[in-house]
Amino acid sequence: MSDVVLQSIVKRYDGALAVDHVSLAIKEGELVALLGPSGCGKTTTLRMIGGFIPVTEGRILVGGRDLTGLPPNKRNMGFGFQNYALFPHMSVGENVAFGLQMRKLPKAEIARKVQIALDRVKLAHLADRLPKQLSGGQQQRVALARALVIEPDVLLLDEPLSNLDAQLRNEMKLEIRAIQQQLGITTVFVTHDQDEALSVADRVVLMRAGRIEQQGAPDDLFGRPASRFAAEFMGVTNLLPGEVCGAGRFRLDGGEEVAVPMGAAGSDLSLALRPERVALGEPGEAGANSLPAVVEFVTYRGLVIDYRVRTTSGLTLIARRPSPALGGPAPLAAGQPVRASWLPEAGVLVPA
Repeated sequence: MSDVVLQSIVKRYDGALAVDHVSLAIKEGELVALLGPSGCGKTTTLRMIGGFIPVTEGRILVGGRDLTGLPPNKRNMGFGFQNYALFPHMSVGENVAFGLQMRKLPKAEIARKVQIALDRVKLAHLADRLPKQLSGGQQQRVALARALVIEPDVLLLDEPLSNLDAQLRNEMKLEIRAIQQQLGITTVFVTHDQDEALSVADRVVLMRAGRIEQQGAPDDLFGRPASRFAAEFMGVTNLLPGEVCGAGRFRLDGGEEVAVPMGAAGSDLSLALRPERVALGEPGEAGANSLPAVVEFVTYRGLVIDYRVRTTSGLTLIARRPSPALGGPAPLAAGQPVRASWLPEAGVLVPA
């Protein structure tokens, strides 16, 4: 296992900038998720690390060694593709053994390593089956075993769960994380799904238009987005424009003044407020940042219920409550008067 260092890497296609001077240091044994929308440069960055796409500018170092110009087979990296890329005419065992055969290892050594890899992904009993005889989740496990069997320095996973249904995605992301931690292997995981990134990564790198927008621990990006783009991509549905009007005070565009964390200043800002942090109380109740409102829409989402409320000044807020099935309060109805409130520390000011 090794650390990975990207030194201002750039990728241009006929003048178009796909990756724009990305610098990133990934520690040995760390799982870093490259997160972002389609076209943000995350897969291009991953493929440059793996050697599948040449770097236009910059350097890629692994374990202190400059790999920038080396082909993929000289980098000792395991790669998990979105479409699994299994050989359809080969059995599970033969697919996993392929990389070892290319390295001309002795047959006995190959058999031993394949057995270990298949045991690790719980597929040893299916070694003789063809890929077409497997479910999507089983094919993904085979692809993971094939990537790991060569004992790579770095594991690269490109949207490995995107072809699976919701239940299998949840199972596989936990398995991938467990195996990664067990082996302590440095891993780069590309995804467009913020829930995936938050649940598997030690660090999340959010990309936008070929650049790093924000990076940090999952809790940092979830709870403290640094920009409007980061807030929206991480699921913040309440972005309330306004301006700082005093120490720890923020005037919303509707005219209401609310308390915010100290330190921010200026105008043309938005208060980013997660719906889970907005409480809905009785109309007469008072509390921090308390605004009278009326419920407009109710959206049942299984574990939670989302309420869209409108304040007397016309401000729209989304509040999220646990559903009664999880012990949450009785559902509110559209048209019901409420009071929306949140604690000052629940909000984050971001550039509008």
